[in-house]
Amino acid sequence: MTLFDNDLDQPLHSTKGPIHAMAPLAERMRPHTLDQLSGQRHLVGPGKPLRVQIERDDTASMIFWGPPGVGKTTLAKIIAEATKASFIEFSAVTSGIKEIKQVMAAAEKASELHSRTILFVDEIHRFNKAQQDAFLPYVERGTIRLIGATTENPSFEIISALLSRCRVYVLEPLTEDEIVGLLRRALEDKDRGLGNLNLTADDDALALIASYSSGDCRAAYNTLEVAAQLATPASELALKGHDFSRAVTTDQKIGALAPEGSLSQPAGHITKTIAAEAAQRRVLQYDKDGEEHYNLISALHKSVRNSDPDAALYWLGRMFAAGEDSLYLARRIVRMAIEDIGLAAPEALNLCLSAKEAIDFLGNPEGDLALAQAVVYLCLAPKSNSVYTAWSAVKQDIEQTRQEPVPLHIRNAPTKLMKDLGYSKGYKYAHDEQDKVADMDCLPDSLKGRSWYTPTQEGREKQLAARMEEIRKIRTNKH
Repeated sequence: MTLFDNDLDQPLHSTKGPIHAMAPLAERMRPHTLDQLSGQRHLVGPGKPLRVQIERDDTASMIFWGPPGVGKTTLAKIIAEATKASFIEFSAVTSGIKEIKQVMAAAEKASELHSRTILFVDEIHRFNKAQQDAFLPYVERGTIRLIGATTENPSFEIISALLSRCRVYVLEPLTEDEIVGLLRRALEDKDRGLGNLNLTADDDALALIASYSSGDCRAAYNTLEVAAQLATPASELALKGHDFSRAVTTDQKIGALAPEGSLSQPAGHITKTIAAEAAQRRVLQYDKDGEEHYNLISALHKSVRNSDPDAALYWLGRMFAAGEDSLYLARRIVRMAIEDIGLAAPEALNLCLSAKEAIDFLGNPEGDLALAQAVVYLCLAPKSNSVYTAWSAVKQDIEQTRQEPVPLHIRNAPTKLMKDLGYSKGYKYAHDEQDKVADMDCLPDSLKGRSWYTPTQEGREKQLAARMEEIRKIRTNKH
């Protein structure tokens, strides 16, 4: 099909096109208007920004940013239907520069004939810089209306030139109540849902499915379909001789896979047990290279820093449940011991390194408990970032000041020539001093008196602060 095969007053790809009887429940139940859409009230509620943009037929390009299964594709199709624009769906996974240029050329010809084109790019973050650059002139001229969908933070994944030409809308995960409502609707809908199966479901069963979906409506629908099959084995057997090859429109009753000529199916009931069996495992929104990975490790680190063991254990557990690499977590926990505990409890570093060794020795899941133990200890340990702060300040001064030569008196002098040049002259051996502290400056003259490390009064560092004060007094008395 080309861009000009249809009447120009009609969308290229109708969002109400034929739905195959074997289409997944999530596809069959896809809403076609904003009023049918669940969730995203902050965007599509009365007077809200996206709804206003659609109602005013504002042709600005946009980026939908949100987790899977929250309605990004659905919203794009609703916009195309509402504005009667040609709708071209593009996948960044399977398309390249050649396909982009072909589509852009066709859209430009359509624009000359006063036909509008909406180009929907799913997973737009997967396009590289050159591919994203290819959209720029057409978006700039208004040849196309670009709608990109991404699960990744556009600030990092979309080039700034393209981002500045688009409005970014943040879509939120659906609430459990919203998902339960959608599941109930699917169970009752005889046109597109599972209504003809005469299924009933316990409230706690649907609540479990909603909870396990983690705000992903598509995942919830998929789980409901499995639960329906588990609850109605007789109807599943009856389907074996049925022909699903025909396509039907949304206005036809597809009977939720009910055999032709069958007026009803034996009633089935979805219990919490059946729902749990269908769900198997909670959907976790996580990508080891994506933003959620960094969000979770940030939550773990900040919980440790704030001395909150319960929160720290929760975020650690979330990362383990999502399949995070134990050694990555071990490295980050060692970093926490260095950065946030420091010399207030120097034994914390050894504990964390021992936890890392336990993971190597025990493997998963037994070794995971060692990390949990280390995390709890870090939470309860006294906190100090004084060395971290001092080290940052030292690096900044090294960057901003001239590279001073090492003072002669603390240089090594292994040869006669070096001694003749003054190397090591005036050096005082601290062990020869009564208090093991020599009256001698070890910094260059331009940095004399500079202090970077200031110990806190927390934990073991309180003793270090007292020792520093003692050393200061010794040096003062020797002047």
